[in-house]
Amino acid sequence: MTVSTITPADLPSTGLGDNVRVLDVRTPAEYETARIPNSHNVPLADLDRHADRLAKADDTRMLVVCQSGGRARQAAALLDEHGHRDAVVLEGGLNAWRAAGYHVEQGEPKWTLERQVRLTAGAAVVASIATSLWAPKARFLAGAVGGGLVFAAVTDTCAMGNILSRLPYNRGCRDDIDAAANRLAA
Repeated sequence: MTVSTITPADLPSTGLGDNVRVLDVRTPAEYETARIPNSHNVPLADLDRHADRLAKADDTRMLVVCQSGGRARQAAALLDEHGHRDAVVLEGGLNAWRAAGYHVEQGEPKWTLERQVRLTAGAAVVASIATSLWAPKARFLAGAVGGGLVFAAVTDTCAMGNILSRLPYNRGCRDDIDAAANRLAA
């Protein structure tokens, strides 16, 4: 399956039509910090639960957004598997939207998932190297973290990010997520 993409620069000339809904698949914490106006937040971790219902909204096109594009591509592929063929990924995500000069609604600042991954991976490496002074085998944790980061870059997936997205800091109210999915499917 090939995921359809559009750049923010192409939006004015290409357009997506009148029945477009913006699906933001970042964590609720990221969504609360900054978002595209009139977007709806259904995190990637929760999307599978709502994908069948969203696929039935055939008369609408979905502009799928995340921070930089990786999670949005995964979400569009998942929607396609469930029969929603009109999902278009905003290439470069919210970062590209901002860079193109489009308006972003600002909320309470919270750390992005990518920043949380950098902190967690860096802390694990530092801790394993420091611990290896007393327990030499601890250095293998640093190697495992490095290997995980390489794998994440090559596959454009991130197991650590997936785990961190499930922590309370990154989770929103389930009722809010259900309501956003209902608005998208309406």
